[in-house]
Amino acid sequence: MKKTKVNAIDIGTTKICSIMAEDYGDEGLRIIGVGVTPSRGLHKGLVLSLNEAKESIRQSVRMAEQMAGRKMDSANIGVTGRHITSINKSGTVSITRNNQIVYPEDMKRVLNVARTVKVPSEQRVLHVIPRDYQVDGQMGVKNPAGMHGSRLDVETHIITAAATSVRNLVKCVRSVGVEIDDLVMECLASSEAVLEPEERQDGVLLADIGGGTTDIAIFKDDNIYHTSVLPVAGYQVTRDISIGLGVTYELAEEMKKRYGDVTPREKSKNKMDKSVSITGDGHSVSYDDLSDIIRLRVEEILRLVILELPQNDLHKLIPAGIVITGGGANLPGIAELGQRVTRMPVRLGVPMRMAGVGDVLDNPAHATGVGLLLWQSQNEDTESPRATEKGIHVLLKKALRLLG
Repeated sequence: MKKTKVNAIDIGTTKICSIMAEDYGDEGLRIIGVGVTPSRGLHKGLVLSLNEAKESIRQSVRMAEQMAGRKMDSANIGVTGRHITSINKSGTVSITRNNQIVYPEDMKRVLNVARTVKVPSEQRVLHVIPRDYQVDGQMGVKNPAGMHGSRLDVETHIITAAATSVRNLVKCVRSVGVEIDDLVMECLASSEAVLEPEERQDGVLLADIGGGTTDIAIFKDDNIYHTSVLPVAGYQVTRDISIGLGVTYELAEEMKKRYGDVTPREKSKNKMDKSVSITGDGHSVSYDDLSDIIRLRVEEILRLVILELPQNDLHKLIPAGIVITGGGANLPGIAELGQRVTRMPVRLGVPMRMAGVGDVLDNPAHATGVGLLLWQSQNEDTESPRATEKGIHVLLKKALRLLG
């Protein structure tokens, strides 16, 4: 059976996760190598030290290669950071030929019209995602090639990123001998791994709470509706613990991972008055104090997520509720706290389990890594309204074959 190599590198603030897989088509992906190392030289999606970032990526890639028994030649790379912006833009072209058939070149023309939005010189286009095509006013068309009409419209979601930030990230990856297959906004990748088709159709918000940023994506009618990035996430939670309890950042991070709990206080009385031991200086802190510090910051993050929404009627916009993923989703009680804060259905987003050694990725913290693996196959589907700029070229080629 024919198989293709698929690789991904999730470059985060707290960890680097390199994944190597083999794609067996209809039988799915098989994970053959995973390398997870602490992240150094990066903060909030930005490269602060090229040498430290390169070494972190190198270690992660080498671990995955040793497990897989082969070299990683190229990979899909996740991109995040407050420098990422997005806009919805429409485009229109006329079909002037006598037979009035929409051809692939018309699709390309209308997408080029849509992407003529003025982008600052310091930004570069990361994604051009067709949300919806219309042929003579007929809405909801996924692939208009071959249809008859005199007018073709498209609604797109355009995502841009700071050019210097992207260049630094690309430089780090290429310096370890890995070429770039695609650059993908992290929340779009995570959505491939944790969202259900029904949720995308009905309307859902994905909140990917990482170490340095919280990435937000809203899907409606199986289309991308809105994306944004918040510069608050797990780092701020750890800083609050460090300052509030007077401990080092490293110890605060360990306490968060080992004892962190954000269960609403009225439902966690059985845990009150317990103490958490702090190794090193021999003293301990109240479990309740630790939980309160974490809970207050997580509540703030959840409220900021809601404030990022383009409209206030949550039940109309996202009736399927909120899916929380990323490392921040591992805090016990976060789904319950989310329901209380937002008054919406909230669940945890755990990436789908894959064959091979995929069980090591069965954790919300690896949603982006798994999603980066799925990205290529999902976006080369001509029937997928999620097809991005890279996938558009595949869509056009296939449409051209259908038209002879």
